[in-house]
Amino acid sequence: MFVAGAGMAGLCAAARARELGASPVVVEKGSRAGGSMLLSSCVIWRYRSFDEFRAQCPGGDERLQRVVFEGLDEGLEWLESLAAPVVTRETGNPLTTGIRFDPAGLTEALMRAAGEVHFGHPGTDSGSHLVLATGGFQGDAALVERFVRPAVPLRLRANPWSTGDGLRLGLERGAALSAGLDEFYGRNMADVDFGEREFVPLAQVYGRFAHVVNERGEAFFDSEVSWSEVDLVQATARQPGARAWYLLDDRALDRPVRDRTVRELVGESPTRTDPGDLPFPAPEGTVAAVRVAAAITHTIGGLRVDERARVLDERDTPLDGLYAAGADVGGISTGGYASGLASALVLGRIAGESAAS
Repeated sequence: MFVAGAGMAGLCAAARARELGASPVVVEKGSRAGGSMLLSSCVIWRYRSFDEFRAQCPGGDERLQRVVFEGLDEGLEWLESLAAPVVTRETGNPLTTGIRFDPAGLTEALMRAAGEVHFGHPGTDSGSHLVLATGGFQGDAALVERFVRPAVPLRLRANPWSTGDGLRLGLERGAALSAGLDEFYGRNMADVDFGEREFVPLAQVYGRFAHVVNERGEAFFDSEVSWSEVDLVQATARQPGARAWYLLDDRALDRPVRDRTVRELVGESPTRTDPGDLPFPAPEGTVAAVRVAAAITHTIGGLRVDERARVLDERDTPLDGLYAAGADVGGISTGGYASGLASALVLGRIAGESAAS
């Protein structure tokens, strides 16, 4: 049994398979384990009700959504049994429930349980009983252009190694693709250069309170922005330069964002701008402006799988010995946003069970 990828999904697959007596070989393209999970705030969550999950992600595969929803609580208990350190048991969102782990500690716990990891090779040329957990295709500009179709190449808010190796291998073996290939999870970031340490602090997560326009001063998002703002980020990606301006009045600045106010967040943004310095006339009442640019964290579309994480062909027949988990699997949160780490945890464990058996 081989596992391609040592991010959240791959490590969960290997650790679960090892518990069942298998001897998985984990191969990681990058120079470290943890994938993009290691760079995240590491909140692993689900919606409080399945009806809410369906309402938030109406285009998603209902079978897989049910698997993730019903399997997450057991998965979280399993992580704690591996001595993964908990930061808090609150998500800060009344719609969701989950646990925030320390990302470095969680990676270390999963590494202990998964066994040895071989670095520097994608692992997708391994033999039968292969689990694809390479993290999606957001790191490959050509694939993003082909499927997502942004106005310009998007900035990467993720590890640099998730470049579609699992997607390509699956297609070579006859896999079918899911819905939602043009969708992605990401953030509108302050429009400056950034590195891994700025992935969280430079995310501008108050677009739902702003009047949002493109570089020409044109409003481009007419409907209500979702709580996750993923819909706004995707729309921004298709504007000139994949950029936008957040225009804020005093009322917007006083809105809460978790334990902060928008005013505090705007004050820390390196691209905050006086309304008089905008390249277009600001609406009356605007007291602050922030320039943002869309960045991609992970893709939402990918390989089609069944409830046992088996990769399917166009007739929904499982491909022999091929499994997938994490962002290599598509179609779970189509039309909205759900926890990618939750899907990686649940389907990673299932992939490990299926491959081990």
